[in-house]
Amino acid sequence: MILLSSIIATFEAEFLARYQDRLLPSQRQALAAMEQCHTSLSPVMLAQCDDCSQQVYVPHSCGHRNCPHCQSHESQQWLERQLQKQVPAEYFLLTFTLPEEFRTLAWQQQRTLYDLMIRCSWETVKTFTQNDPKLQGNAGAITVLHTHSRRLDYHPHVHLVMPAAAIDRDKRLWRTKKGKHNHKTYLFSHKALAKVFRAKMLEAITQAGLALPDRYDPQGGGECRNRRERVSVPGKMGRRRQVRRSWRQSPGLSRPLSV
Repeated sequence: MILLSSIIATFEAEFLARYQDRLLPSQRQALAAMEQCHTSLSPVMLAQCDDCSQQVYVPHSCGHRNCPHCQSHESQQWLERQLQKQVPAEYFLLTFTLPEEFRTLAWQQQRTLYDLMIRCSWETVKTFTQNDPKLQGNAGAITVLHTHSRRLDYHPHVHLVMPAAAIDRDKRLWRTKKGKHNHKTYLFSHKALAKVFRAKMLEAITQAGLALPDRYDPQGGGECRNRRERVSVPGKMGRRRQVRRSWRQSPGLSRPLSV
């Protein structure tokens, strides 16, 4: 197996010469950590066999959260913990994204924009759950932020794994629903979700004191596809996918796609 550290050692100089002006401090830290992961440069620990008492020094892992070598076990443990929290209801995967016109702003103000994306996406589904005639209660969801696509293009988006269920605390009721919409399995109307998310994001960005892009459609366009809807705010803000699937079919949520 080719170690990531060996790939970094081979191509680091060329990579830095080309992209060093664009790297964030956190990305440089990740690169430095993974370069030493499981190598002679990393700290070592003494391991001993219980049967024969043979001892051997083993290099430490880097422990960085984005390292695919040493974080695989922790990622699997995280996924198993989430599986133990499942409730008796259908689950849906919802994805909210920013359009291309807003990605420069997101890159420049990452801490602020990522926080707003998570907050606005959650507030959107929370409102829809409270107003849904079959749910009428408090929602619950697990939220995961991904900053890049699988092609490693900068593409910030938020995934919400959400049951079609809600708790009515006042009446002490547990309500569920079947996700049906025009013979397709959806939790809520994608167009309505996108419209509310769009409005919340634009207002939140303005209230944060950030300037909106020079060119964008304040009304947004929209197109939807079965299982992979694309809804624009403008462009594609609010792209939302709702898929009924097993948690075990969604391992990618536990794998970081960026550094």
